[in-house]
Amino acid sequence: MSQYLSGPFAGWSVRGNYLVSPDGDRMTPERLVGLAWRDKMELRLAGYASRRKAEAGKAIAGRRQMVKVVVVDLGEFRERHFGRSAG
Repeated sequence: MSQYLSGPFAGWSVRGNYLVSPDGDRMTPERLVGLAWRDKMELRLAGYASRRKAEAGKAIAGRRQMVKVVVVDLGEFRERHFGRSAG
């Protein structure tokens, strides 16, 4: 018994326990499950990698805090905070 598929699987057919490509390649249900599992695991690893990258970016951004630099004449600082008698 052969059943032809339509849509994105146009040209593919189901023959017995096999999914058959237009080129004649036969795929068992176990092979399809294995391919789906591998695809799922690759997406999962890619998600973990992107999460690690994002977390590393946040850690670096946390260490890059803005610094304000103020240049003050030491004489003016002493006079303003301690008065003229400190000098």
